[in-house]
Amino acid sequence: MDLALPCLWFGVPLVAKRFGKFQPDDAWDLMVGEGVTVSFLPPTALKMLRRTEAPRELRLRAVLSGGEALGAGLLDWGQSALGVPINEIYGQTECNLVMASCAGTQDVVPGTLGRAVPGVEVEVQDGDGRPVAMGETGEICTRGSPATFLRYWNKPEETEAKWRGGWLRTGDLARVEAGGVITYVSRDDDVITFAGYRIGPTEIETCLTAHPDVTMCAVVGLPDALRGEAVTAFVVAPERGEGLEAELIDWVKARLSPHMAPRAVRFVDTLPMTATGKIQRRDLRET
Repeated sequence: MDLALPCLWFGVPLVAKRFGKFQPDDAWDLMVGEGVTVSFLPPTALKMLRRTEAPRELRLRAVLSGGEALGAGLLDWGQSALGVPINEIYGQTECNLVMASCAGTQDVVPGTLGRAVPGVEVEVQDGDGRPVAMGETGEICTRGSPATFLRYWNKPEETEAKWRGGWLRTGDLARVEAGGVITYVSRDDDVITFAGYRIGPTEIETCLTAHPDVTMCAVVGLPDALRGEAVTAFVVAPERGEGLEAELIDWVKARLSPHMAPRAVRFVDTLPMTATGKIQRRDLRET
């Protein structure tokens, strides 16, 4: 309804189609055939579209994406292939849209969520509800949105846990960068605990997908008797040449740090995803 009602008010057609499984060619055909000018494309969909050639008949003037962080490589591809910048946005079912980047009005910093939308306050807080220092990691908290939920149905304890001092706790971790923009780190429950380190998978995934042989990937923590959890990468790579696993591990070591490098790389044909294109890391942890 948050899309349908504004479109109805302004008299703008809304194009939607439920795919049994996302197919890049079908998505291109839909955008060209219906003359789509503004589109929301999840990161996973963008990664799949990048494997194909964008049709020259596209009429896009704006693209939005959210649900997971976009790497610089995907943003560069979007500008080149789609002809427009990809604007990253952030929100949740419980509070709807609360942050956005807008290339038309501000300089977009790749990999950041932009700034709070008008009328909404966003603060990155530590475990005690205090704002974190610049460059530190904390939980994204928000207040002021008229779309904020009232409660979970018949779940008073879960509802109470979502609030602290008037702020809605999102459960998402982020860093505050220079200029007040916010960089997404990971879901709190996706954080990998390895030998005393708390590692967010998003940065590792962004690093791996920058490798020319990697189409998509997901990083999770799997049980490790000695170190708690082992960083494990599930990678989709059409060309799985000999030595690619070691090459990918060294790739992350060189660009991030040794403790963030995967302890194992598992090659898969596909990744489990939700209907909206988010990777289901829980399914990977249970494999």
